[in-house]
Amino acid sequence: MTTPTPYDVIILGAGAAGLMCAATAGQRGRRVLLLDHADEPGKKILISGGGRCNFTNIDTAPDRYLSANPHFAKSALGRYTAADFIALVEAHGIAWHEKTLGQLFCDGSARQIVNLLLDECDKGQVTIGLGREIRDVGYADNQFRLTVGNREERSAALVIATGGPSIPKMGATSFAYDLGRRFGLKIVEPRPALVPLTLGGDETLFRSLSGVAANVVARAGKAAFREAALFTHRGLSGPAILQVSSYWRHGEPVAIDFLPDRAPGWLIEAKRARPRASLTAALATALPARLAETLADRLALPGELGAATDKRLDEAARKLADWHFHPNGTEGFAKAEVTAGGISTESLSSRTLEARQVPGLYAIGEAVDVTGWLGGYNFQWAWASGWAAGQVV
Repeated sequence: MTTPTPYDVIILGAGAAGLMCAATAGQRGRRVLLLDHADEPGKKILISGGGRCNFTNIDTAPDRYLSANPHFAKSALGRYTAADFIALVEAHGIAWHEKTLGQLFCDGSARQIVNLLLDECDKGQVTIGLGREIRDVGYADNQFRLTVGNREERSAALVIATGGPSIPKMGATSFAYDLGRRFGLKIVEPRPALVPLTLGGDETLFRSLSGVAANVVARAGKAAFREAALFTHRGLSGPAILQVSSYWRHGEPVAIDFLPDRAPGWLIEAKRARPRASLTAALATALPARLAETLADRLALPGELGAATDKRLDEAARKLADWHFHPNGTEGFAKAEVTAGGISTESLSSRTLEARQVPGLYAIGEAVDVTGWLGGYNFQWAWASGWAAGQVV
């Protein structure tokens, strides 16, 4: 086996968090080795935002994140903000724009963000090893010893930045959790997040609406989001559904307000104005025709609004404002944008991301039980947690 070269820190995972951590540590003068089993860095960055990378959100705040400890993300997010990353983007001459809801995208390509991070790593003289399989990780005499191919690598600090198992076709695995368990770190049960929901039973008829979208308010538990919902051949998707999927639990309903701009009693007013109109026609003034027809069929009102009692119309309006779907599952890690759960925040320092019981071991990014909303929040957590660990490794 080849004689090891000692490093100050070895970072596992050349994604958003790992690259940020490597650049930060390297520019502090640390000797950094960044390893990834993939053949190129930042693969998930490259496919994000439709290839334009939704690299942060100007509305970033701790309450936009899910975690068993909702306060954990405050320290890192407060010390490395969206404004800090925007300044870095602008320093590299990358043009950007705000799309909606504080979401920032590159005008050009997501590759600009990967190149930015690689340039920053170059400034820190980071050694990057791609296509490198980690065969074993050990710890003795205050040093981590990694068997990487036919080499042994050593370092005083080790950073787990290998993410979660979402999008396995990109090479994602549960490596972070396996390694965390080996060192005694607690793991919060991982589950798909920001993921489409599937429908079964008598709700399968809604699959016939595949491709139809509407602006709605979707609710799961105490969370509510007003964005587009999209019907698919398997169930429900679109931004509103992806958002609530992170809060949804098996057996619980997802409630949809199909007409969030309509005041209570609007159907009764519609009856007064157009008594001979059908419910389908009334709904089609605000919803896609196919969706209007399907909802009207399910509500089974008489043919004309004028033939229905005010009580029936009021019941229909309330149903449309609180329509319960009962998903039978999700489309799983294969279609999940991120993973909820992961290495427990109980095991880590919120300031440094260092493991409390294992000095020199760190976990950052999606590997940790911190999951952001859709819209650039997870990238901001990657930048902030990577920067926080990079300051101290």
